[in-house]
Amino acid sequence: MRLEETINEHKQMLNQTDIVICQYILNHRNQIRHSSIHDLAKKCCVSSTTLVRFAQKLGFDGFSDLKSLLKQEYSMKETSSQSILLSLENFYSKTWANLMKRNYDNASRLIHEANRVFAFASGYVQSNVVRELKRLFFYDDIFIHDIGGRDEFYSILKNANKDDLFIFVSLSGESHHVMEFSLQLQIKGIPLISITKLHDNTLAGRSTENLYVFSEEFEVNAPEQISFKSMCTYFLLIEIWYVNYRIYVKNLQEES
Repeated sequence: MRLEETINEHKQMLNQTDIVICQYILNHRNQIRHSSIHDLAKKCCVSSTTLVRFAQKLGFDGFSDLKSLLKQEYSMKETSSQSILLSLENFYSKTWANLMKRNYDNASRLIHEANRVFAFASGYVQSNVVRELKRLFFYDDIFIHDIGGRDEFYSILKNANKDDLFIFVSLSGESHHVMEFSLQLQIKGIPLISITKLHDNTLAGRSTENLYVFSEEFEVNAPEQISFKSMCTYFLLIEIWYVNYRIYVKNLQEES
């Protein structure tokens, strides 16, 4: 168990002085691995006895056990620095291989045949994906119009028909707006392409075509442990789709 988890588990037993000690230890954990109990007591303006009691409140026998946990975390950090890079490499390789072997003809047909194309992003990262989508298809004179919000969507919906195409970019496929908007499009029979992560979600179920990506969470210790989800797979997906679209159009021209 990491120190943060231990602190959270025993948080109700800590007083204000203990909280100050917690904050100092979490902010200086590397130095504390080599500090004595007397050095830390001076830094926190408390007695050595207070530190021992603090450690015992967290379930340790004494301060030395708390230091041992910090040393163990540091050792794990050294190992994970290499393993995180290997995990990323494996994740990107598998994702690339999966995206490359998919068939994008249905999505390419929908955007090629559409009179107008509209796109809605359910968040900040998704907005960046839409911007990149607009940039790529601009080269083929396909102008993708952003949907700014609820009022704008319903204004567009009034005149939208089956010759139009909507593209929704969402992480979960379950946010309030994408669920509301996708239902309205489904009722009117208007084509919808959704781009979501791979899992069973409402938006994908209502879409004419779903382009999904793999999403994986990684933990990085730099300098404190944080978790992040790789979003580059969304950008990789739309680049591969765009290249496949160009091939799709070229094949159509050769057949005609």
